[in-house]
Parts: sequence; structure tokens; C-alpha cells
Amino acid sequence: MTNVNEFMRSWLSHRKVLHQMLEEVSTEQLSLRPWEKAMSVSELAQHIAGAMGMFAETVKNGAFTPGAPAKEIATADELRAIVSAETEKAEATLRSLTEEQLSRSVDFFGRSVPGHTLLQEAKDHEIHHKGQLFVYLRQAGIEKLPFFVNHG
Repeated sequence: MTNVNEFMRSWLSHRKVLHQMLEEVSTEQLSLRPWEKAMSVSELAQHIAGAMGMFAETVKNGAFTPGAPAKEIATADELRAIVSAETEKAEATLRSLTEEQLSRSVDFFGRSVPGHTLLQEAKDHEIHHKGQLFVYLRQAGIEKLPFFVNHG
């Protein structure tokens, strides 16, 4: 990674889509699960929203830093607010990273990887789960969904 701002532009082009996807979600759809052991729409959206912050904190601290567990959400508006707050928090952490932190190796579940590589994997993780959420929302009957990336 040559520059945190460049990385953030790329990551945010995907995160914007998460926000757009959730605009179409109703409170009644939050508990949808495609199968019994799957995360619900609410849990998956929170997982996506909180993961980049967890990865960025891990890079910043040089050691695995667990994220917060999913919260019980009462309304779709509450979920959207949590996703917005997690996005802002992740942005702030990413902006605070130094070149040294991005270059330093971090032990992540038995693998030693440079911080910048871990952040790329975090973006891939988000894209993977965002794809799952697209399927969830189609199963929920939502027809109007955004393109998978938003460069605007």
C-alpha cells in the first residue's frame, strides 16, 4: 500500500454501497436468515460495518484487537446509525495509521502479515460479506439494489 488515503478511497467506494443497500431494508427484514445458523441481516450488516475498524485497530496496536459483538437492533434506522458510526470510527483509525504501522508485521490468527496486507484482506473480507448481503436482500424481496461499487 502506498498511501492510506488511496486505500481509504478504494475501501469507501465499497462501504458507500453498504449504506445504500441498507436504505432499502425495513425493520421487519432485520431478522431474516437464509438458514438457521446464518447471521441475520442485522448481524451481517454489523459484522461488515465493524470489521474494518477491528482490522485497523489490530494494525494500529500491532496485535489482534477484537471487535464489538453485534447489538440487538430494534429498527432499521438504528442499524443504519450503527453502520454510520462504525464507518466514521474506522475512517478515523485508518487516518491515524503511520507508515511504520502499515509496514510492521502483525500476528493475525497464527499468520504474520504486514499491516498493509492485513488491511487489503479486510477490504476483501468486506466485499465478500457485502456479496452475501446482496443475496440476503434479494431473498427479502428487495429489488432496488445499488451497483457493487460506488466511485461517486
